[in-house]
Amino acid sequence: MSLNDKVAIVTGAGQGMGRAIALRLASEGAIVVAADIDGDSAEKTSNIINELGHTAISLQADIGDTDDIDRMVTQTLDAFKQVDILVNNAGVTKHSDVMDLTPDDWDRIHRVNARGTFFCLQRVARELIRAEQGGRIINIASIAGKGYSGTSNAAYAASKGAVLSLTQIAAHQLGQYDINVNSVCPGRTITPMHEATMAQRSRNMGIPLSELESTRADGIPIGRANEPEDIADMVAFLAGPGSRNITGQAFNVDGGLVMH
Repeated sequence: MSLNDKVAIVTGAGQGMGRAIALRLASEGAIVVAADIDGDSAEKTSNIINELGHTAISLQADIGDTDDIDRMVTQTLDAFKQVDILVNNAGVTKHSDVMDLTPDDWDRIHRVNARGTFFCLQRVARELIRAEQGGRIINIASIAGKGYSGTSNAAYAASKGAVLSLTQIAAHQLGQYDINVNSVCPGRTITPMHEATMAQRSRNMGIPLSELESTRADGIPIGRANEPEDIADMVAFLAGPGSRNITGQAFNVDGGLVMH
């Protein structure tokens, strides 16, 4: 229970990696604020945590909207008087060839993945600085941000590359306040978003979905795709005391698919 009495905000907590992260942090003793644009799914996550005997609340929030970000943090402080950990997990994508991406695609993806991640980080960092007790910010990036060619699309890869750069600069500038900022870079991970992207890819390529799914582990040295819990375990480590001297780093969780 390494996170007893810590308050953690997890964005995109309604399903997939976000739900797994929220559950994992709760299992370590954290009080969890499960935030998601889909308020019903966020509530389901918080209900699961509470039923397990831990503490959580849910909030509906669109992190592409700075007013929603401010409300999310304000309501967290109203409920628990503090925030110690932010997990910037919310993200969007679609399957698209580089020549088929539209301005609307670019704006939608960057609004959440890059802009939303930055302003969540900034808003929570203001509270961490004010409290003078340090804290942890963990950004969920992607191996796409490191140039993985199997990415869903170029705009998504660019948005996650922005997250990696943001992580490094924020770590440098926030270190003086004892705020650690790191990124986790998942590879192929079996989540609802990944499944939706696979289905879209199947339609676009005219290939049966079952055929695509059978190749999911191709090229992965360890021979398997991630489960959401694999990402959650890395986040729990970065949120805990064992990572107190780690900041500005980007950790791949991908079975060895990308080794840099």
